[in-house]
Amino acid sequence: MPYWRLSGFYFFYFAALGALVPYWGLYLQDRGFGAVEIGQLMAVLMATKVLAPNVWGWIADRSGRRLPIVRLASGLATLIFGGIFIVQGFWGVTLVMALFSFFWNASLPQVEAATFNHLGLRIGRYAKIRLWGSIGFVVSVAALGPLVEALGTGLVPKTVLALFLAMWISSLVFPEGPSHPRQADPVSLRRLLMQREILAFLSACLLMQVSHSQYYTFFSIYLKESGYQGTAIGALWAWGVVAEVLVFVVMHRLLERFGARRVLLGSLLLAAVRWLLIGHFVTNPWVLIGAQALHAATFGTFHASAIHLVHHYFPGRVQGRGQALYSSLSFGAGGAIGSLAGGYLWEGFGPVASFSLAAGIAAIGALVVWRWVDRDHCY
Repeated sequence: MPYWRLSGFYFFYFAALGALVPYWGLYLQDRGFGAVEIGQLMAVLMATKVLAPNVWGWIADRSGRRLPIVRLASGLATLIFGGIFIVQGFWGVTLVMALFSFFWNASLPQVEAATFNHLGLRIGRYAKIRLWGSIGFVVSVAALGPLVEALGTGLVPKTVLALFLAMWISSLVFPEGPSHPRQADPVSLRRLLMQREILAFLSACLLMQVSHSQYYTFFSIYLKESGYQGTAIGALWAWGVVAEVLVFVVMHRLLERFGARRVLLGSLLLAAVRWLLIGHFVTNPWVLIGAQALHAATFGTFHASAIHLVHHYFPGRVQGRGQALYSSLSFGAGGAIGSLAGGYLWEGFGPVASFSLAAGIAAIGALVVWRWVDRDHCY
């Protein structure tokens, strides 16, 4: 198995995410945008995940070739992102963010599907490949914190552009996995989506990402307004992903012992706890350190168990569309809804109410999993 070529793409993709997610809101704030505008711009970034993965997933499943799509999408995302240095005003930034993210968000679901094709029956090794994405995120976010503090947020788009270029180069050496032969009676995606447990699973994934939107959009701004410096902000983000890396190392054991359903349920419950801690105890650094350690659950165990369930729920030639659907409904629709509503909520009611509502949404997601996701199969 081409371990390092598979891991390399994850490293640079999530390193770019590590530069975008914690610092993009600060960059937009320094460009003069307010909370509502920042929420709207981040919603654009998330909304493209609704359309892009499904369009490219359909093309990939029809053609049986995923890597040409990944390479084209990564290259165009890099090229278009350069426009951020040229455009001015809200609508110019909106256009660049919509276009580059349309192509950028197309690539990861196809990489996930190709990785599982390489793994075959060794799906337990997925976490050991995916952890390199988390390592890339940690390296990026930890390095940028003190640099942004010293040099300003103008460094953020330059770093993202460099990491996009590295991601595109890594896509050129990413190997195409074995393709599935055409089935005489192919699985119907529409029929799969009529199953109650699959609908419940996708709904829970959407709710989890709605709850995360306050964190992804406003956590750095909240910390800065509470007196934290850039180095501390970067360190808190990095610590959360270090915890995620550690849990990825043992993820296969957790899935074997508890099953994907129970891991998913526990992740949602811990997300509710995490958002309450951040919202109510932001001035206590020790509580924040504990809350950030819960990123191991709210992203690490959640994503690994969700990907595991997607692999089982969407077999064969619907695998690419299944991965795309998971990405578009959770990170796309969930992220867009949360970011858009979160901007108004943040401005109208403040951070404590915003994070408290996020906790309630995560708890509803846990209830959905407990009540409707198939209890008879742990996968």
